[in-house]
Amino acid sequence: MNLLRLGSCVVALAGLLAPAQAQEWTRFRGPNGLGISESKSIPTTWTEKDFRWRVTIPGESHSNPVFWGDRIFLESAAPDGKDRMILCLRKEDGGEVWSKKIALSKNPKHNLNSFASSTPAVDKDRVYALFADAEKYLVKAWDHGGKELWTVNLGPFESQHGLGTSPVVHDDHLIVTNDQDGESFIVALDVKSGKTVWKCPRKGVKQNTAYGTPTILERKGMPTQILTTSFAHGISGLDAKTGTMLWEAHVFDKRAVSSPVVVGDLVFGSCGSGGGGNFVAAVKLGGKGDVTSSNLAYTVKGSAPYVPTMVSSGERLFWIADDGVASCIEPATGRIVWKERVGDKTNFYGSPVLVDGRIFQVSSKGDMIVLAASDEFKVLSRNPMGEGSHSTPCVDGDRLYLKTFTHLVCLGGK
Repeated sequence: MNLLRLGSCVVALAGLLAPAQAQEWTRFRGPNGLGISESKSIPTTWTEKDFRWRVTIPGESHSNPVFWGDRIFLESAAPDGKDRMILCLRKEDGGEVWSKKIALSKNPKHNLNSFASSTPAVDKDRVYALFADAEKYLVKAWDHGGKELWTVNLGPFESQHGLGTSPVVHDDHLIVTNDQDGESFIVALDVKSGKTVWKCPRKGVKQNTAYGTPTILERKGMPTQILTTSFAHGISGLDAKTGTMLWEAHVFDKRAVSSPVVVGDLVFGSCGSGGGGNFVAAVKLGGKGDVTSSNLAYTVKGSAPYVPTMVSSGERLFWIADDGVASCIEPATGRIVWKERVGDKTNFYGSPVLVDGRIFQVSSKGDMIVLAASDEFKVLSRNPMGEGSHSTPCVDGDRLYLKTFTHLVCLGGK
């Protein structure tokens, strides 16, 4: 990447990031959900012998770890779904510091989902996590020592495929989306007490349960917005202070699983189904009310991602879709730069992350694919993770972490 392009990327991304935090990976897909790390020391190629450590995690989950200080936090669940868990591990060796169990009932879920697919959020004082069955949707907070601080029950959770969204900390608020088949809303809770700060009603319709995690948009001259994706509201923006719906673009005709990604003046989301018909929609930022007809810039069909979220280098947008076909597009226009198959008879349900000009994404069989984030399609390596995974790689400092079905793997570091 030349200096001019690198400068363009920096300018494009600087406007999207929330204020810098004391740690890098404190929510799903790291800083503001961009899936981008500043690390320069993550290896491109490895074997299982190169793992720093690999520890067994009780239960099963697709939850991603988050980090604060010398501790790791993640969720898991018993295979029967009756015990959901929050775990605190030591960063140095993966050993358990504390764990808590939450008793819930078994609820409907997709066979590719887990009972613990939500990723916690963490700040300097607390860790927050979501758990749901058909009767309860719980938001819980603990201090870093494992003391439970508060619990909020958002009510019944109606879904064919289970829970998947993750909480986001913004200022002193915990943002939780609740787009489901039943009563739906988005809520901001006070991080210290769990009390409701605001609540934005949403449409609850069949096939509506959404799995994306919000992105915070901060732009000069615009109110800070919470960007979300769902079948009922398409891609939408809420005022972060009041929860007022500012705009919505009804661009989806299927379920929304991936999270929104902002590149320049466009926000991207995708929808799909197990039967296909997936597509990516690009919506122009700005406007008020229903902006479907005025702000839809374009759509991209054919090997578009359903479950994975996209990642951008600034001038390019990348993804490996569920079917194993990787794409690079020019985000300003939707022009396809390249589209190539990387997975042979395997699927991809975790999302990509961008680290030092390389894209890391794991297959359901447990192979970490590393692609060059460039205008030339190039597979740099295929690396074993020891077990299948539907999770997203996480980066903390000079280490890369991945939650496989029943293990947590740490790679890199001196």
